[in-house]
Parts: sequence; C-alpha cells; structure tokens
Amino acid sequence: MNIDYQTLSKRISDLRRKKGLTQESLAEKTELSSNYISHIENSRSIPSLETLMKLCSALDITPDEVLLGTKQDMENYLQSDIQKKLILCTPKERRMVSRFIDLLLEEREEKN
Repeated sequence: MNIDYQTLSKRISDLRRKKGLTQESLAEKTELSSNYISHIENSRSIPSLETLMKLCSALDITPDEVLLGTKQDMENYLQSDIQKKLILCTPKERRMVSRFIDLLLEEREEKN
C-alpha cells in the first residue's frame, strides 16, 4: 500500500483548522516547531510514526482519520481496543481487570 503524503498533509491541515488551532498552537501541543508543522502540511516533510502519533493525540483523533480519511470517534476506538485486548486475557485476568475498573469507579465516587 502506498501512502499519498499530499492527501495526508491536507488531512492534517484540515483537521487542525476544524479544531480551531493555529500551526503555532499545534506545534506547542506536540512539542514540534511551527516551521515543521508548516512543512508537514505543505508536503515538504514526511512525519515519522512518532510525530504522526503526537499530531493525532494533539488533534484528539485516531490515526485512521489521518491515514485513511475514516472517522472513528476516540471513545468508540478505545472501547473497541479494550474489547480486543480483553479477548486475549484469561478468565482470571478479566476478573482482575473488572475489579480494577470497580476500584477506579469507587475512587471517583469518593472524590465527588
């Protein structure tokens, strides 16, 4: 599969604008330079995987949205990811995860 870096660059630029961010504010969120963000958005630089993940995190999007143009909200993505991981767990490990979630919820209730 070939990656169309011009399309990827355009998606990053479009998503940044949709979020109401300037190149400078995105650079600050990602700890990259605004000059580098500009180069990525204008297809003069190809972002590394690490940089791409920083951009996705800062834009609150999944990599699918940038790479493939498919939108999947972060909440559904995380739920799906957790479900896939739980399938790989033993029944004992699933019980441990369930207890951990119970503890997190109890802790939250105590703080409120």
